[in-house]
Amino acid sequence: MSLHIGIVGFPNVGKSTLFQLITKKQVDIANYPFCTIDPNVGVVAVPDIRVDKLAELTHSAKKIYTTIEFVDIAGLVEGASKGEGLGNKFLANIREVDAIVYVLRCFKNETIVNTRPTIDVLKDKEILDMEMILKDLETVEKRLYSLEREVKSGDKKAIKELEVLKKVEVLLKEGKMPSDFNWDEEETKIIKSYQLLSSKPRLYLLNGEEKDISPDVLEVFKKNNWRYIFMDVLTESESGDMSSEERESFGLSPEPKMNELIKESYDLLGLITFLTTGSDETRAWTIHKGDKAPQAGGAIHTDFEETFIKAEVINWEKLIECGGFSAAREKGMIRTEGKEYVVQDGDVIEIKSGK
Repeated sequence: MSLHIGIVGFPNVGKSTLFQLITKKQVDIANYPFCTIDPNVGVVAVPDIRVDKLAELTHSAKKIYTTIEFVDIAGLVEGASKGEGLGNKFLANIREVDAIVYVLRCFKNETIVNTRPTIDVLKDKEILDMEMILKDLETVEKRLYSLEREVKSGDKKAIKELEVLKKVEVLLKEGKMPSDFNWDEEETKIIKSYQLLSSKPRLYLLNGEEKDISPDVLEVFKKNNWRYIFMDVLTESESGDMSSEERESFGLSPEPKMNELIKESYDLLGLITFLTTGSDETRAWTIHKGDKAPQAGGAIHTDFEETFIKAEVINWEKLIECGGFSAAREKGMIRTEGKEYVVQDGDVIEIKSGK
């Protein structure tokens, strides 16, 4: 499964520094707006101690982690929906991602140019949201015009689509993000087909320290259930190669905040990881929460979903506690599951398939 996360925000809020930290890939982070014009793309492995421990247990020749593709998208300015700044180019790039990380500036540093009048996290979020809403409204209104003609012919699919898009139009006109509302499966499928910017899941990266933002502002995030993390991007960038002990000696969390961002991005999209392990390799696989055993087989190889017979399953910790597959079988810890089994995060699975 290819997972794409877009990094967006106003110019000079720390997007490119964050991208450099994520991928260790050098990008232009000069101190002026629009230094990143084409989206920089980098693929990063998702940290997973389960892969490391299982590889050690089964003496795997190699380890393969799940990955996320991060896209550093050019800085946005107010009026982008009307073509201001890099406007339409910026918005087109967002359409291609699965989720969006808003980088919002909390830090105070007069040496770094701020393209906004003040440091105002809520206002910056509001403008970013509004630019996406305005662009989506344009898309929805164009489609509604053509749908109304299709509906006259009695097309049932068009009737349902019209009903859903009218709901979306009302929300957009009220300045609301469709991603903040619950939709049923059919509605979700229709909305997703339009790749609406405002329907994508969002995570807010507050670039700075918690002391840089007022408790009242933080309360707004909590009240609205907006997912957020604090990260001092510059500090994390400078300490990227430090060990846990070195980080702690400088008063930092032992685990890099980058790992938290990656894990939150995964959770944001409702993804889980199952594992396979053996002498050849230990590998983490990405599927959606709620997927069943045949779909897990399909993640490994498309034929496995169609020819699925059964799955042998054990939790990764239980496998390690047993000391390997042989001992786990002797203790009856390995379960045989059928087509209706819902895969759990951390399952170690062996798929049995055949014509």
